[in-house]
Amino acid sequence: MQKTVTHAPANSGKTGGAKSGGAPDRVYQDLRERILNLDLPPGAPLSRNEIAADFGVSQAPVREALQALEEDGLVQIIPQSRTSVSRIDVVQLHETQFLRVAVECEVVRRLALGGHEDTIARAKSILRMQATLDGQLDQMELFNELDRSFHDTLFEGAGVGRVNDMVRRKMGHLARCQRLELPVAGKMTTILTHHGKVIEALEARDPERAAAAMREHLSGTISRVETLRLQYPDYFSQP
Repeated sequence: MQKTVTHAPANSGKTGGAKSGGAPDRVYQDLRERILNLDLPPGAPLSRNEIAADFGVSQAPVREALQALEEDGLVQIIPQSRTSVSRIDVVQLHETQFLRVAVECEVVRRLALGGHEDTIARAKSILRMQATLDGQLDQMELFNELDRSFHDTLFEGAGVGRVNDMVRRKMGHLARCQRLELPVAGKMTTILTHHGKVIEALEARDPERAAAAMREHLSGTISRVETLRLQYPDYFSQP
């Protein structure tokens, strides 16, 4: 059987799942990161015994972590049979994308109404850091971390950071599709352009323009899902 887990640092950008701070959360965060990075690809078997041994924990925190990942849509648990990494579900992907667009467009609308200069300044600083990495495909991981920071900053500035956590937990299918696209020449430049348009609209205090810019930004990967499904048929659930 394929070895499922070895020791590695937990993801520093935590997403709420199992009990925070304890063994279940440590297992959850590590497995989630591996699934999103495709280190554990769709369909990969997950052995509870191996996971417990690798983390030096009992079966109880492993069970709790896997249940949290199942709630995220990233793990499939068939009682008395098997546990495996879920394949990418296109229907759930589109539902999550609908939620994400609705929420993030409302976030930038709120910010564009004014009174959020500090948030805009922080977002601009992140954009400048991202710009220094443009075209350096070997720095895509850092670029993506800054991309998450850009969006986190907007959510926090709008006072809805917990909503961000909720949406991010449901974005596993989309995150894996984004991973399948990497590295893509020109993608960094496109993201920078989109982020710049969002900031310009916020500075102009134009809510509808800001929402339109965010909607354009979030439409990239979802528009290429069918192409990805044809390229990686084993990674997707049957329609």
